[in-house]
Amino acid sequence: MFAYFRLLEKRRVRVIRLKEHDRSMAKTTAVSMSQELLEAIFEGAKRLYPKETILLLRGKKVKETVQVSDLIVPPLATYGHGFANYQLHLLPMDFSLVGSVHSHPSGNKNPSDVDFNHFFGRILMIVGYPFRGEQDVAVYNACGEKLPLLVTRE
Repeated sequence: MFAYFRLLEKRRVRVIRLKEHDRSMAKTTAVSMSQELLEAIFEGAKRLYPKETILLLRGKKVKETVQVSDLIVPPLATYGHGFANYQLHLLPMDFSLVGSVHSHPSGNKNPSDVDFNHFFGRILMIVGYPFRGEQDVAVYNACGEKLPLLVTRE
C-alpha cells in the first residue's frame, strides 16, 4: 500500500510515494541541534560562498524529534555553483546518520526536485544566504513537510 503526499511547487503538483515501511520516516515532527553546530554550518557555507556546500548530519531520533549531535564532511564531495554532491558508495556504513544539510547561496530555502531526489536519511536541512541565524534555516522531512528547528544554547 502506498501513501500519496501532494506538494505544490511552482504551479505544478508533484506526488511523492512512500512505501508502508517508510512511514516511520515521515513521523519526525521536530529537529534539535546546538547553537555551536548551527554556527559551524553557517561558517562552512560562508567560506564556500558562492558555491554550495554539503554536510551529513549524525544524531539520533528520540520519540518524534531528531537530535543532531555531529557534522560529517562527506568524502570526496564536489562543491559547485548551483550544486553540491557526494558519492553514496564512498560513505562508511553508519546507522547514526540522520540526514544532510546543504546551502543555497541564492537565499531560497525551498527544496528543489533535485534536493528531494537526493534525500538521504530522515531530514533535509537547507541554509540560505546570508547564513546568520535561525531565520536562514529550513528543515524538511521525507514527505516535504517543513519541520521546526529547536536550537539549544549549550
